[in-house]
Amino acid sequence: MSQRNPDWPEGLDTFLDLEVAALVPEAYAHWRPLVAGGLRYFLAALPEERLETLFVDQLALPAEASPAERLVALLRHSPTLHKLGQVVARDRRLAPELRQRLQALESLPASTPMPDLRRILRRELGNALDSLIVAPQALAEGSVAVAVPFSWPGGEGVFKILKPGIAARLEEDLAIWVRLAEYLEVESAQLGLPPLDYREILASVGRLLQSEVDLAGEQAHMAAAQQTVPAGVVVPALLPWCTPRLTAMTRVHGQPITEVDGLDPAERRRLATALVHGLLAQPFLDPAAEAPFHADPHAGNLFRTSDGQVALLDWALVVRVPRPQREALLRLILAALAQDTAGVAEAIAAMALQAPDPATLRAIVATALGQVRHGRFPGLGWSLDLLDRIATQGTLRFPEELLLLRKALLTLQGVLADLDPACPTDTLLLGWGLARFVSELPARALSPLDARAFGCPLSLADLYTWTLSTPAAALRYWTGQWQDWGRHFDVRPAAPPPAAAD
Repeated sequence: MSQRNPDWPEGLDTFLDLEVAALVPEAYAHWRPLVAGGLRYFLAALPEERLETLFVDQLALPAEASPAERLVALLRHSPTLHKLGQVVARDRRLAPELRQRLQALESLPASTPMPDLRRILRRELGNALDSLIVAPQALAEGSVAVAVPFSWPGGEGVFKILKPGIAARLEEDLAIWVRLAEYLEVESAQLGLPPLDYREILASVGRLLQSEVDLAGEQAHMAAAQQTVPAGVVVPALLPWCTPRLTAMTRVHGQPITEVDGLDPAERRRLATALVHGLLAQPFLDPAAEAPFHADPHAGNLFRTSDGQVALLDWALVVRVPRPQREALLRLILAALAQDTAGVAEAIAAMALQAPDPATLRAIVATALGQVRHGRFPGLGWSLDLLDRIATQGTLRFPEELLLLRKALLTLQGVLADLDPACPTDTLLLGWGLARFVSELPARALSPLDARAFGCPLSLADLYTWTLSTPAAALRYWTGQWQDWGRHFDVRPAAPPPAAAD
């Protein structure tokens, strides 16, 4: 069912086959043919005028342009593909040159003409624009919007302006995704891949991406974040010139957090710690029924301000994770620390959308606990990797908020790896969680043992159960180590000698 347009530039098919596959890490190599075929299908379905522009840009590149350079030029023509490039731009499992090229998608020089942007400003602000001094050039351009600085006698600000026609292009992309899901289902069956619910996966990501052009929604996210982010983390303040189609915010002076030169290791650790605290610990320990996680923490959205603080600039994409999901994640981690296969499986089943096959789930969990015995800490990254493995094998389906949280963590992990490769993310999260738990002990003492209405989603009953399981955990650990050793060396009784011939 692969789609091929005979008018595509010469060599584009080879480029798609070879370089698009590089977007998929080696651990998922068996998915590469599906990814390359899916992109070909998507491009063939684009409107003719968008294809022509894409081809012209490809032909304008130098003959010696690398496949990675051509890939980035291609991704820029689609808001959904542009966002995909931003998500994986710092994934250390990809080739270095490809990562470097993809990182250009985090923040691009503005290509939208200023007269077009000024017309939008005039349409939105009317005569109020006359009291503002708009800069002659835009600051930067992202997947859907352009940042334009301005000033007034009382200070400086930035307008976030949607690129002309971007909402229509996003709608075109998402309409193709609906048909693409059917293609992926048929093609994956032919390739012998696990049966995934591509319709729901693409629909859930599509719902999130529609938030990119909902500036009124982003303004609500920013106003809420002002009240919840910890000290040392900056969220730009909204200014009076906001409209449903235009965001005006205070200007943050600084640089993308991964591009600041001359930072010593201590400063890098401080910045990384602030990111983990503000983007992971704070929402995870939020006692609210739904906690908002920043769902787009790529390096273009994360600044180090001129006074050394961390700034979170773009709040279009926010995923709300219900408290029961966060509680189940914590129970999963505690069970993994205790090498409790059944406990991990129960926590996973509590997050799933359907009942699991017990034998299949326990086999996958047993393999993951082997990683723990061999040195990997079973923290948030390990837990979400496990859920990802279960989902991609078609074993279980999970709520879309966990899928989107996994996407956000993947992006943040890449940023942290470039900023401070040794950042102890899981240790930091564990420390803040324990500190919150201890601070809540007086209130917990007056509540039932299984009460969970606190910041740390852990009850006293959970802690008692985990403590009492310590001796059994040690036994399970050493039993598992012995079984691992036996599998490694294939320890089996020797076969009896053959009977002598008569």
